[in-house]
Amino acid sequence: MRKMLVLILLLYSGYSQAQNQEIQKVIENFFIAFHAKDSIKLKALCDEGMILQSIAESNKGNTLSNEKLQTFYKSIASIPVDLKFFEKILSFSIQVDGAVAHAWTPYEFYINEKLSHKGVNAFTLFKEDSSWKIIHIIDTRRK
Repeated sequence: MRKMLVLILLLYSGYSQAQNQEIQKVIENFFIAFHAKDSIKLKALCDEGMILQSIAESNKGNTLSNEKLQTFYKSIASIPVDLKFFEKILSFSIQVDGAVAHAWTPYEFYINEKLSHKGVNAFTLFKEDSSWKIIHIIDTRRK
């Protein structure tokens, strides 16, 4: 009986780890497309009703802003060629329950190799058929 329980736990752990890797890969691919300024690849990773929000934190208080999805895609496609930016993901914390997943990713954002701001991204994903789609992104931004 003990061996059976250990086997079940090992199988579940392996399944859970594989699922977390799938979710992490979607987020990594999101940033690859983001850094490449490729709105077409971004659209393939995101649900058509995805919600985008940001929380700017400052000494004057916190503000919540909402961005329309089409505005986001247009802004990515219109970033000047000579502007270099990079969002460095520091770690992944992923939780899954059935067809919903949440990923917490602290980050640092660089513009032309200079630290612009940092914070955390919170991704919510939905598993549709056999693939994960991003349905919500909210981030914090601190100087």
